[in-house]
Amino acid sequence: MVASVDAVDAVKPDDLAKPTPCAGWSLADLIAHMTVQNRGFAAAARGRGGEAAVWDPATVAEAVAADPVAVYAASAADVLDAFAADGVLDATFTLPDFGPAATFPGAIAIGFHFVDYVVHGWDVARAVGATFDLPDDVIAAVLPLVLAVPDGEFRAADGSPFQPAVTTNGEVSDMDRILAHLGRSPAWTAY
Repeated sequence: MVASVDAVDAVKPDDLAKPTPCAGWSLADLIAHMTVQNRGFAAAARGRGGEAAVWDPATVAEAVAADPVAVYAASAADVLDAFAADGVLDATFTLPDFGPAATFPGAIAIGFHFVDYVVHGWDVARAVGATFDLPDDVIAAVLPLVLAVPDGEFRAADGSPFQPAVTTNGEVSDMDRILAHLGRSPAWTAY
């Protein structure tokens, strides 16, 4: 999570209109999404994941536009605090992004959020031309979670969380494998 906070920390107000690897999302849209995902997963860890407002990017859009760094950092601190609570791995998380009344054990839900934070941290860094270096143990931990995400035609549908996997040529790093499996070109640039 710290790496995603560092990535957002590199964002300047003039960057918010920049495109991102997330098709159709500006950097402001992406940071708003990341912020509400943190808020939503924190709420879910506390038994309040069914509250629609915590998942709505419109609720944070103005705050993100005014101070994306502080707003995102506060949401990251909140989700880390929530995930550190006793019994959270066994708690039931309500995650409406996965469907009405969708629930998951905490350990699985936290894995979903882990994948999201890694990929979106890279998205932010890439949008502003910054590097996104994760420790080898983080990449090793997220890789099997990412590779378990099914691929298929459904990923081309509106609202799909990931685009269809892309092919990479030659020998690639594990981070590049993560990105490619989730539909991102490791070579993506804004311009």
